[in-house]
Amino acid sequence: MSTEFRIDALLPAEMAKRAEYVGVRKAETATLTLFALAVLAGAFIALGAIFSTTVASGGISIKDAASNPAFSTALPYGFTRLLAGLVFCLGLIMVVIGGAELFTGNSLIVMAWANGKVTTALVLRNWGIVYVGNFVGSIGTALLLFLSKQYINGSGAVGLTALNVASGKVQLDFIQAVASGILCNALVCLAVWMTFSARSTIDKIAAVVFPISGFVAAGFEHSIANMYFIPIGILIKDFAGESFWQMIGKTPADFASLTWSSFVFKNLIPVTIGNIIGGVLLVAAIYWLIYLRPEHASK
Repeated sequence: MSTEFRIDALLPAEMAKRAEYVGVRKAETATLTLFALAVLAGAFIALGAIFSTTVASGGISIKDAASNPAFSTALPYGFTRLLAGLVFCLGLIMVVIGGAELFTGNSLIVMAWANGKVTTALVLRNWGIVYVGNFVGSIGTALLLFLSKQYINGSGAVGLTALNVASGKVQLDFIQAVASGILCNALVCLAVWMTFSARSTIDKIAAVVFPISGFVAAGFEHSIANMYFIPIGILIKDFAGESFWQMIGKTPADFASLTWSSFVFKNLIPVTIGNIIGGVLLVAAIYWLIYLRPEHASK
């Protein structure tokens, strides 16, 4: 009796079956386990955001470079965004390889729901618990980062980058934030989808790198990443010492738009809506329609 041995990646139809199986497992995970894994995912994404912010701090604007010689080593915008995107991949790599529950990637549970393998209540339960857990992990990491004063590195360049990133995110209009969230989670879910083809750790990492670095480089909006990016900016704005502001040549008044209410209403809510649309409709529903719908399965 022979057994088939394959080293090649799974084909898309097989990936769809695997996605359905994973979706059932995720939907049925015990509450405490699910929440703990979600906290980890929030922290992992925040660590990727810290890495990205630090690397992007070489790309200070010409205006800032002129006002502060410490920022005179500006890099071209596109190159800075590429580097920031590549290192941000750390977050999803740790989620996928280390094992954690990420709200945005869990849009793919809809593939199992569409075939009746999990109920609507189980899908919403998963999303709710994971969203809250991601928030706890992201905010907790932002607080630890603030207490570490890592933002003063590079003569305050890291903190200035964090402030600029957060400030830009709360100045999006509603439609812009939704659209950016749709594009972001289409790429995130495609990254997760492609990991279902993997047969090794290296395969999974390779599948993640380009979609994730692509969305970061393009400046699309990820709700869970923003649970770190914007709070760290608010913490720096509200609680950084006078010496920090002297280093960067600015004042808290320059970032007046950075408030908790603007975080929630100007960014988090519309971006979350966009992330759900992008993951559910542009990835999960499309691949279900192609590979898992009953009419296809019966052929």
